[in-house]
Amino acid sequence: MDTDKIEVWWQDESRIGQQGSLSRVWAEKGTRPRVVRQRQFLSTYIFGAVCPDRDEGCALILPECNSGMMQIHLDEISKKVHDGYHAIVLMDRASWHSTEALNIPENISLMPLPPYSPELNPMEQVWQQLRKIKLSNTNFDSYNHIVESCCEDWNTFYDQDGNIRNLCTRSWAQI
Repeated sequence: MDTDKIEVWWQDESRIGQQGSLSRVWAEKGTRPRVVRQRQFLSTYIFGAVCPDRDEGCALILPECNSGMMQIHLDEISKKVHDGYHAIVLMDRASWHSTEALNIPENISLMPLPPYSPELNPMEQVWQQLRKIKLSNTNFDSYNHIVESCCEDWNTFYDQDGNIRNLCTRSWAQI
């Protein structure tokens, strides 16, 4: 493997749905605004990966979080890696990331992050940004509404040049 032709990718997934997260809202000092929180259980998952050096990313909205969905996501990341390059994909240690059932594409190597260290993965900041855009404090009326909102928010984030590079670059992860 030629070290001059390596791309560093970060990968993670996030659940989005009717029992979503609450976030802070602006309000007049001394007031406590009410925010409706749903109690239904429809949800989906965003599988996302970013390469800060190239300001590139890919995301899939998938109905479950398991090794089958992870395989689909790895295949998608593999398509985004430049020809002749090899991607090192850093990710947490979820069981579906390291199962023998995965068929790792030839142009990808998986590298687990230390246990219990989400602060090392910049994809966590991407999820915070997506929730800030629209995904938190939102009442979804259907599964399709959840999927459409996820797509819209990912595309809003992804389409702004420099967003991935600015938010996800880590000096200690440069090759």
